[in-house]
Amino acid sequence: MADAGATHEDTVTATEVVLPGKVAPSGLQLVRRALATPAAGQALVRVESTAVSFAESAMRRGRYYGQPAFPFVPGYDLVGVVEAVGAGVDPALVGRRVAALTKTGGWATAVLLTAADLVEVPDGIGPDEAETLIVNGLTAYQMLHRSAKVRAGQTVLVTGAAGGVGSVLVQLARHAGARVIGTASPRHHEALRTLGVEPVDYRDPDLAARIRELAPDGVDAVFDHLGGASVSLSYRLLNRTGTLVSYSIAAALDDTKPILLDFLPLLAKLAFWNYLPTSRHASFYDIWAGAGKPDSAKREAFRARLRTDLTHVFGLLRDDVLTAKIAARFPLTEAAEAIELAESSGRTAVGKIILVP
Repeated sequence: MADAGATHEDTVTATEVVLPGKVAPSGLQLVRRALATPAAGQALVRVESTAVSFAESAMRRGRYYGQPAFPFVPGYDLVGVVEAVGAGVDPALVGRRVAALTKTGGWATAVLLTAADLVEVPDGIGPDEAETLIVNGLTAYQMLHRSAKVRAGQTVLVTGAAGGVGSVLVQLARHAGARVIGTASPRHHEALRTLGVEPVDYRDPDLAARIRELAPDGVDAVFDHLGGASVSLSYRLLNRTGTLVSYSIAAALDDTKPILLDFLPLLAKLAFWNYLPTSRHASFYDIWAGAGKPDSAKREAFRARLRTDLTHVFGLLRDDVLTAKIAARFPLTEAAEAIELAESSGRTAVGKIILVP
């Protein structure tokens, strides 16, 4: 692990969790690697908190679109303290707690990152609490307010309401003044009720009928993480002007066919619905949409949007509007156990599974 107060001249050795190929969680490897000193525009970050997300479960199966070639270090996001910076980076950043959306590389004790991609974490927010809101908070906030534009008084349906994204999404929706119906396992229903959610058993054979009992005229928005048949059901549950936001294909996680053969039919279905002569709208949310190429105007706009939205979400956490939902904490060296819990059907806690380097 990096030493506190590292400088450009210090040698930093990082411990990393490596995904060597399509392996079971037990196949993850721990390696130690010397990091170079920060180059121009870079920052060395000592990682305080990272986490398990759906992406890692998909990547270990080779089923995350755009993932790098094996072997690589997983880790979609992280929180840490800047210990050194390269040329062209404000030295005042050293010692600051920052968050980063990385897609890969976060499961490590120290990382080198592009300084422009870092978002400062406000004082008073701990690393684990901030970690719960990076990919999950951004996804939930942008789907709710940039994609669906949900307003007070509307009714929304959240599938997987007890999951990492779902548990943040329902809180943001309630804060926006929306009524929230959420699908989840019965073991999570009481926790969801405390958040103001009206829970429905996701395994109910008459799921559509249960939801229609709660919203006879349909819902204003559905946020669907399952894909497949669930998306078609979600679209049918919309009211006449409703919006469907699909953001994952969790139902296809264990398929063996190429991932594009799951994505392309989904995208085609969404496009077809949008061409129908109705006032409904359907879209697929991608957190990296509009990122553009490095050093492009699109990349700068993407960074600005990410920084604005994540800073706003952090502010809601600081002001106790949001509660950080942490399902469990594991040492980084127990990443295999953490991902097994994330994928288990018996998981009982609501929220994010944290890895602590």
